[in-house]
Amino acid sequence: MDFGPDRWRLYGLALREAGRATRGAMGWSLSKLRLSTPVPHRLLFAPQDLRTADPTIATDIYSGFFAFAGRAITTGGRSPFSFVPPSRAWAEALYGFGWLRHLRAAGTALAQANARSLVDEFVTSRLGDKRTACETQIVARRLMSFISQSPLILEGADHAFYQRFLRILGQAVRDLERRVRSGALPFEQLMAAIALCYAGLCCEGLERTLKRSTRLLARELDRQILADGGHASRNPRLVVELLFDLLPLRQMYASREVDTPEALLHAIDRMLPMVRLFRHGDGTLSHFNGMGVTAADHLATLLTYDDMRSQPIHHAPHSGYERLEAGRSLLVADVGPAPPTPLSAEAGAGCLSFEFSSGAQRIVVNCGTPRIATEAVIQAARSTVAHSTASIDDVSSCQIVAVKGNWIDRRVAAWVLRRTGPVVINGPQKVTAERSERDHVQLLNASHDGYRARFGLTHERRWQFHPDGEVLEGEDVFWGEGTSVSSREAIIRFHLAPGIKASRAQGGRVVMLVLPNREAWQFTVSPGEAFVEDSAFLAVPEGMRRTEQIVLALRPSETPSVRWRFERLARSFSPQPPQAEPGPELL
Repeated sequence: MDFGPDRWRLYGLALREAGRATRGAMGWSLSKLRLSTPVPHRLLFAPQDLRTADPTIATDIYSGFFAFAGRAITTGGRSPFSFVPPSRAWAEALYGFGWLRHLRAAGTALAQANARSLVDEFVTSRLGDKRTACETQIVARRLMSFISQSPLILEGADHAFYQRFLRILGQAVRDLERRVRSGALPFEQLMAAIALCYAGLCCEGLERTLKRSTRLLARELDRQILADGGHASRNPRLVVELLFDLLPLRQMYASREVDTPEALLHAIDRMLPMVRLFRHGDGTLSHFNGMGVTAADHLATLLTYDDMRSQPIHHAPHSGYERLEAGRSLLVADVGPAPPTPLSAEAGAGCLSFEFSSGAQRIVVNCGTPRIATEAVIQAARSTVAHSTASIDDVSSCQIVAVKGNWIDRRVAAWVLRRTGPVVINGPQKVTAERSERDHVQLLNASHDGYRARFGLTHERRWQFHPDGEVLEGEDVFWGEGTSVSSREAIIRFHLAPGIKASRAQGGRVVMLVLPNREAWQFTVSPGEAFVEDSAFLAVPEGMRRTEQIVLALRPSETPSVRWRFERLARSFSPQPPQAEPGPELL
């Protein structure tokens, strides 16, 4: 890492983490002395798992083929826990045991026996990457999976296994309660609270745990779910994942006739319209701050739980997003700063980026977070150049912790990475956004100062969305002062969705776009010319799809602003089907 303010921000973060680690160690020691969680007496019921299950995956698992997060291993008769995980995401999926839902969907005695055997093997053997398996979020996910899939695991089991399973649940509860008291990171606190509430509501004998975890849940929801329904990380994926866990939790409180915390009810009511803000006509979500592949069937199922069938919110000032709709077209823009450092491990440097779609067809996208990729590709996907916005000299508007600099910097950065992950330590400090309407044309103006400290420049972007949705006009403006401004280059990128064919015309002043549904759009720029270059869309199950991008380049000292325009030349349309709502299940 270079000398300067970023180094001192890194050192400040390291000091804060050291303090948290010290407090955590003290809290862990004290909790072991004073905290005693009883073993559950019995399971009362199993909550509904809202995530889609595929019974064919049960056959693969029985055959020893474990495919998670785009990676796969064939066990050849060995335990899956005896293998070195092929990726971090694969390990998280294996040790979280969410795949039990597929075995349950198979509905066979063989699947039940296989599930029970794998659970017992994980618990009783010394195999596996215990460091990963014992992380707070993974312990929480595993506890929720065991409780939700307990009918599968316990059906046909003898009394000894049933008692052993209850002890497994009790141990997970104790571990999570200790971690909560020992300084877990904010999102870990929230996931632990949700899992502990699952256990307290579904297990007899954990009444004190339920009281403690309900208070913790209410506190963390109030802290992390913002007033407009977004999560403090600004990651759309986390809003969806949390709803998959919080909706069954709401049902559980009702089933046990226990007062549902107001914070839970209010959080769900705010989050569902927020999900709709990110949703495009093709049923997938916008790619901002960690969002990758959208499981459209999961999302459709989730939205059936929106009792009010609410409309998407359009103005989310707390989360830093805006949605503009006109005709069959819509635009979603990121007009917020970087999230708080402890919650920024997946955040991207995409301030003032946007995604634009027509009906069910995406036109402008961000590259998205890859599902199958090396760490280098994941970090590249977080850079400004991977977003449909402007960068200065291809430098990102946010700085992410990286092992660079002299040996002291490298040691400090490596320690911070182990503690927090690759978090953002510096980014835009002042981000402004204002929307209005003039003659039925929707206007959105926003600016950020992410390049001001280093290059003396502020980026401002203006959108104008015509009422019929046929025209989107924009302008990028760069203003500032200082000796370094004259040597800088601004590069503006519009990443195109896969399948769009782009061709330059009129010496680069026009780019013709033909969409996969044969709809045609025209992009124009003034002054200057547009270039069409290769790009990659990363938010796909197979890992990456080749696509193209429109690129504008200018020197702010000579050309401080550039205007651009997307105009539709043809139309098409395809609707989306609804999904049914499942219910809870009693043991």
